[in-house]
Amino acid sequence: MKIFLIEDDEALAKVVKEAIEKYGFEVTVPVDFADLVGEFSKLMPDLVLMDINLPYFDGFYWTRELRKLSNLPIIFLSARDHTMDQVMAMEYGGDDYLVKPFANEILIAKIKSQLRRTYGEYSVAGERILTYRELQYFPERLEIRYGEKKEFLTKKEGELMELLIENAPTIVKRETFLMKLWDDERFVDDNTLSVNMGRLRKKLEDMGLVAKIHTLRGQGYQLDWGQG
Repeated sequence: MKIFLIEDDEALAKVVKEAIEKYGFEVTVPVDFADLVGEFSKLMPDLVLMDINLPYFDGFYWTRELRKLSNLPIIFLSARDHTMDQVMAMEYGGDDYLVKPFANEILIAKIKSQLRRTYGEYSVAGERILTYRELQYFPERLEIRYGEKKEFLTKKEGELMELLIENAPTIVKRETFLMKLWDDERFVDDNTLSVNMGRLRKKLEDMGLVAKIHTLRGQGYQLDWGQG
């Protein structure tokens, strides 16, 4: 999972980055502190570690700006130990606060706790990731990613996506979808599957994947980059 470490002290950022990466996380430190929203949008991280004292604008300001884009967990890391700073951090949208200096073990515990709270147990260890070419699907959080773009699916859409990716580029029969999603196909209107598949197609198209789910009349559906 991707962590955005917003810390302008290069020496400290290097130490924290190396400590977190030992646990398998991908850590990115911003290059342009004047455009943190732009860097955030390109990275699309799963969690943010936010300092308060930053160039241009402080961490409270940037947290408020990031909250306009995402509900991802934000943990403040700051040498400021006043109660009011911690209160302000929470009021501006922070989820937790850790005072510097801190033990790396405590930081990792807080990161894992926030990831579990937000994405579920699988986000910390053993999370399934299904892939077909550049498309990634995270079943436990119903999230699909393609490049820098991501979309969240409904439970039904997620089950369709899982079957398509697991079998791609092989055709998945209509009956297979119905049995997985509704247990007994006899009680499902033919249009129900088509509607859900249409919604999934639309979300892929919004990510730039146009005409990647193919309908094969009388057979089923197929996820394939080679057609359309």
